[in-house]
Amino acid sequence: MLAALAIRRPLRAAIPLRRFATVSTPYVPPASLENVADAPPPRFRPPKKTKPESPSFYTSRASYYDHLYQLETALQRCRRALSVLGLLPLPTFARASLPPAQHLWRNRQSMTTMFSGALTTARYRRMIAVLADLEECSRVATVAGHDALAASIQPVLELFERHDKAEVLARAARKHVPLDRYGRSYTVGRRKESAARVWMIPVREQQQQQPVPANAAEAGDDLIAPVVDDAFAPSPDAPRVPVTTTTILVNNLPLNQFFATPTDRERVVRPLKLAGVLGAFNVFAIVRGGGTTGQAGALAHGIAQAIVAHVPEVDPILRKAKLMKRDPRMVERKKTGLAKARKRYTWVKR
Repeated sequence: MLAALAIRRPLRAAIPLRRFATVSTPYVPPASLENVADAPPPRFRPPKKTKPESPSFYTSRASYYDHLYQLETALQRCRRALSVLGLLPLPTFARASLPPAQHLWRNRQSMTTMFSGALTTARYRRMIAVLADLEECSRVATVAGHDALAASIQPVLELFERHDKAEVLARAARKHVPLDRYGRSYTVGRRKESAARVWMIPVREQQQQQPVPANAAEAGDDLIAPVVDDAFAPSPDAPRVPVTTTTILVNNLPLNQFFATPTDRERVVRPLKLAGVLGAFNVFAIVRGGGTTGQAGALAHGIAQAIVAHVPEVDPILRKAKLMKRDPRMVERKKTGLAKARKRYTWVKR
């Protein structure tokens, strides 16, 4: 054992150990050098980069994110201003009473040209969501009477609207339903294969008949007749009793006889209930085609259009309830090789 240690000691001394300390040359100032030209060249320092004004300068879609950042900043300022005025947050009933939005934004292809780069669907939807929130703030400011705030938002929204907005809205505007000399409106409603022609006329108040005294008729005295008429004339302060029931005739039959199920009857009178005019109009309708469900839906569609012709103020209520547009759902056609539209025959192994 001792002999082995004695042999290893000279080997350990012969192998040089690794040194981790770096060898450094002493610093010599340039003035002490004999030839200044032999001094090492100065260290190269690149020029400082100017900080870009836009935070999205180094992104691949700088133009898109610049517009989005500016819109979000404008939205925050508008919400802050409305919050200071006590107009935000809006309760649910106040938000539902706002006038309908009439915006018509540019499509994705147009915005792609505007931003000079490809625009994905997700980025387009994000831009439209911010614009919709900003447009809602403009409507709130307009309804509250702060026209200056709404006027400052409008130029921003016009940058992203279609140039032919007025023409498109004019084509899509609903045609006015005229009233005849008797105050009747004529509309047509459709649902599935059914069509309903609807005539609606306001219910007139009951007129109290003035009783004629028998003694005045027998006497025939011209001097007494005016006095008697004034005595039995209705008082101008007497309250008028409105008619609280309405008549709905479908194919010359009452509503409860033509539609046997309560569901169909409720579907017919739903526009009248939502508009708050149940009992104020007489409805006469002729329905053709389809079944009871389609006929009830067509009749409700026609009644809703007639109500708007008489009371235009309830148009947003009926439009929100989706009663002003025809229900586009139709029965799907049967497919070849299937039992019905989508039902398959039972698979039998043998």
